[in-house]
Amino acid sequence: MDYLVRANDIFKSLRETKFSGIRSPVEFFDYQRVSRPADLNQATSRISYNTRYFSGNYGLIIAVLAVYAIITNYLLLISLAFLVFGFAAINKFAPDATQFGEHTITQKHLYTGLFVIGIPLLWISSPIGTFFWLVGASGFLILGHACLLEPGIESDYATIQENAV
Repeated sequence: MDYLVRANDIFKSLRETKFSGIRSPVEFFDYQRVSRPADLNQATSRISYNTRYFSGNYGLIIAVLAVYAIITNYLLLISLAFLVFGFAAINKFAPDATQFGEHTITQKHLYTGLFVIGIPLLWISSPIGTFFWLVGASGFLILGHACLLEPGIESDYATIQENAV
């Protein structure tokens, strides 16, 4: 029961902090405000405003793309699961040294074996390529959206308020 109360508190705090900056889908996908910027100066000002205004939505896009990248790269998923569950299993089931015949197996030996198998497996699964795909795809989507979407009327009031302070 204590876990349910703790999970509920964590969910509420996440909703209040992380998800409070997410704008509604109607506002985020407002196709009536989509237009081509006149010049580079206007594009830069749109990107500056929209990345601040829609930062929660853009963070959600990055998270969804990251989950997609990990799920579609099966070898990366397997290698990450192998390393994470290997660490958890070693910490849970082998905290003390174990005698196996004439040999004593310690946690250090188990971690060495985990790294000897896990690091090459992780290297073969190309996490660096997946990371750069994530950076490129999210950058393309976010900068494209921020550049093409005209700021709303509230952006004019935001600049007046910033100048008054």
